[in-house]
Amino acid sequence: MSHDPITTRFAPSPTGHIHLGNARTALFNWLAARAVGGRFVLRIEDTDQERSRPEHVTALLRDLRWLGLDWDAGPEVEGEAGPYFQSQRGELYADYYARLEAAGHAYPCYCTSEELEAARRAQRARGEPPRYPGRCRNLSAEDRERLAAEGREPTLRFRVEAGEIAFDDLVRGRQTFRGEEIGDFIIRRSDGTPAFFFTNAVDDALMGVTRVLRGEDHLTNTPRQMLILDALGLAAPEYGHISLLTGDDGAPLSKRNGSRSVAELRAAGYLPEALTNYMARLGHPIEAGDLFGADALAGQFAVDRLSRAPARFDPQQLDHWQHEAIQHAPLDELWAWLAPALVTPVPEASRDAWLAAVQPNIERPEDGEDWARVCFGEAEPDAAAAEVIAGADPALWPAAEAALQAHGADNQAVVEAVKADTGLKGKNLFKPLRAAITGRASGPELGALLPLIGTDRALARIRAAKGE
Repeated sequence: MSHDPITTRFAPSPTGHIHLGNARTALFNWLAARAVGGRFVLRIEDTDQERSRPEHVTALLRDLRWLGLDWDAGPEVEGEAGPYFQSQRGELYADYYARLEAAGHAYPCYCTSEELEAARRAQRARGEPPRYPGRCRNLSAEDRERLAAEGREPTLRFRVEAGEIAFDDLVRGRQTFRGEEIGDFIIRRSDGTPAFFFTNAVDDALMGVTRVLRGEDHLTNTPRQMLILDALGLAAPEYGHISLLTGDDGAPLSKRNGSRSVAELRAAGYLPEALTNYMARLGHPIEAGDLFGADALAGQFAVDRLSRAPARFDPQQLDHWQHEAIQHAPLDELWAWLAPALVTPVPEASRDAWLAAVQPNIERPEDGEDWARVCFGEAEPDAAAAEVIAGADPALWPAAEAALQAHGADNQAVVEAVKADTGLKGKNLFKPLRAAITGRASGPELGALLPLIGTDRALARIRAAKGE
């Protein structure tokens, strides 16, 4: 089986919605592959039958596609190493379990959970780290028959020999572990379902994955997985363990301290480009100040530039990239994003002019409805505008009414006429005029909005400001 030089993967469990931390892991693996023209594989690790749900898979695929992260092999894009759902790979795992048992690398363990907990308590009492004491490591065939006759359902444990297990982490450098400190670990549960250590490692090898970027919380899994792959004669990928995302409190990012799912962020009106540009900078330097498309982000991504330090999630930075994404959005994409939130109709003939005018003042889709109401509907002055109107020179209103009647929606002509008539200038002229006509004390230039508001609507608002 031949593969491109670099193949990365994202291997989520479909037990809930994908959150920022997992989305960032997916993005980093996608960028690492795309940066060098490699392949990106999506694998669904759904062996937890109680918690895995088809609707979570559907949501996961939708979220990744919304972020612009396509995959070269995986669900709905079958490749030669499929299936890409672990729940469909049981026969393959059974074969590799048998190989490990036949070679003496794995053995059945009949210990009950109560017996294992008692052993852990005794180890802790002696000041030792808890690990499997090896009770079933060297059972005879007769012992196994006797324990099975008692109705005990065995797990399958991997036999770990004493000695050094070392690898060069792509992010953290040389990592060294001792086999005697790990202990024999379970690779198949007593109910026959496979353990993460086993399926994750075997599938990486069989799917040609050559580079794995994952959270630092997986670091201690790696020596176990390297032992499994070595015992099976399968190639191990390069591993890089990236820093975890933290909240303001320094604790790992969670719902308690600000984490939200990709679906929640999309529902809140964030654009995918905002998320990818922000996440790409969490623990990796990207040229400052520029909004990049996904391919351009990949061009700046390098695994050896990933930081070991924790990356703090800052909602204000996400909002900054949201603003950048909106300002760079083509008008047709901006319209597609805003339209579902609009209640006030925007005339098709005015659509592009309206979008161009309000684009700098949009942060969320609901902001579009506010400016649609200002331009094409009924818009009462907000509190700030009402204050400006109340403090205006009373001579402004009859002059503005006359100017609008004479010059229509030509903003420059209206302003010049009012200035000539009243002697008002600067903020004493511009602020109350825009507050009365738009009902807002700040926002897009009045010159861009007045032709959209139209003469009749502007006159009605000036008369309301005048007290009529």
